[in-house]
Amino acid sequence: MIVYYLRLALRSLRRTPVMTALMVSAIGLGIGASMTMLTVLHVMSRDPIPERSSMLFVPHLDPLPKNFPRDNEWGSPADNLTWPDAMALLRNGKAARQAILAGGEALLWPVEGEPLPVQLPGRFATADFFPMFGVPMEHGQGWSTADDTARARVMVLSNTTARKLFGSADPVGRMVQVTRKRVGFRVVGVAADWNPQPQFYADAGQKGGFGEEDAFFLPLSTAMELELGTSNHVAGWARAERKDMYTDPSTSWLQMWVQLDTPAQVADYRRFLYDYAAQQHSSGRFERGPDTARLYPLMDWLAHLRLVPDDLRLQTHLAVGFLVVSLLNIVALLLAKFLRRGSEVGIRRALGARRSDVFTQLGAEAVLIGVLGGVLGIGVAQLGLWSVRQRPDAYAKVAQMDTTMLVVTVLLALAATLLAGLLPAWRASRIAPALQIKAS
Repeated sequence: MIVYYLRLALRSLRRTPVMTALMVSAIGLGIGASMTMLTVLHVMSRDPIPERSSMLFVPHLDPLPKNFPRDNEWGSPADNLTWPDAMALLRNGKAARQAILAGGEALLWPVEGEPLPVQLPGRFATADFFPMFGVPMEHGQGWSTADDTARARVMVLSNTTARKLFGSADPVGRMVQVTRKRVGFRVVGVAADWNPQPQFYADAGQKGGFGEEDAFFLPLSTAMELELGTSNHVAGWARAERKDMYTDPSTSWLQMWVQLDTPAQVADYRRFLYDYAAQQHSSGRFERGPDTARLYPLMDWLAHLRLVPDDLRLQTHLAVGFLVVSLLNIVALLLAKFLRRGSEVGIRRALGARRSDVFTQLGAEAVLIGVLGGVLGIGVAQLGLWSVRQRPDAYAKVAQMDTTMLVVTVLLALAATLLAGLLPAWRASRIAPALQIKAS
């Protein structure tokens, strides 16, 4: 019976090609515009590491003076940690795992062959970075805590960088020169494809990150010894000597993440943070009270950073509003179309068709319009996402429609059109057969 109704719907749509084109175009454009923005919103606000996010937390301290401005376009300097605070938390914290990290750039080229060097972005971190975030390894492994302490000249490459420098050969154990001084580093591991979006562990002053993968990883202590600098946002609120800038207690630039496996560990670490902030406050270093200490779960941290720009949310609301206007137009078009077929409906009713049969028949027509509109909407959405990827914004590169959003697009088109067709179908099914037969 459903197949029969679909045949009737297709025949009806063919009889009114202009109106059909208008309805399919309206639903397609509305779905396409809204799904373009919803997809961008989805990729910017999704969980970047769902298998581990429930265990990952950000310790947050506030060493700023009381008169320091709270908000600006770069976020609060307190979103990053100072070197003394980060080292104190690393030494005294009782997390299952913990890592301090910062972004950086360096010239890299292999010792053998002496090709031209390449300037690549990377990450300076402590040893727990790899097991805590579950970074998959293609060859070798990360370095150890002992390597951190010894400021070892070791490094991990991304698989893309390893192929760029060494081709298809396994580079573990081989040497890479870093910086213009050509300091030799031994490759201890090669990371497999791993580039969570957003890059939740990136600099808070740069609003997280939606960019390319890190090309290399070096021990933070080694980077400090070699004065490799950082690509992080460095914020200071007191005068500091240039040579001591990165270790000054009034300069924030580091990120820290901890892994806490149980609620008891979370409670203990929160207490530890509060006690540390209280100690610094009583010594006069922290002007704000210990209540400013926070422990953010991963998703709460991303919400705190406000990764999604306000203009993007506004564009999403406008796109959804455009879809609503499109649906209202479809309601009017379907109502006019169905009511014009009053004589046909009246004859069917007189021949024994029930109201539910008429309602189902007209509903099938609305569903068919929804399917066609959904197909058009997918094309419009893909075109819209392509245009987003041409923008200079960092998040633009990740504007890709995944399987989930593809299914949502089709379901939204069907649901929207079916909902829009309910009133016209119900109204047409209520037509009194005798009046329509007499009028015809």
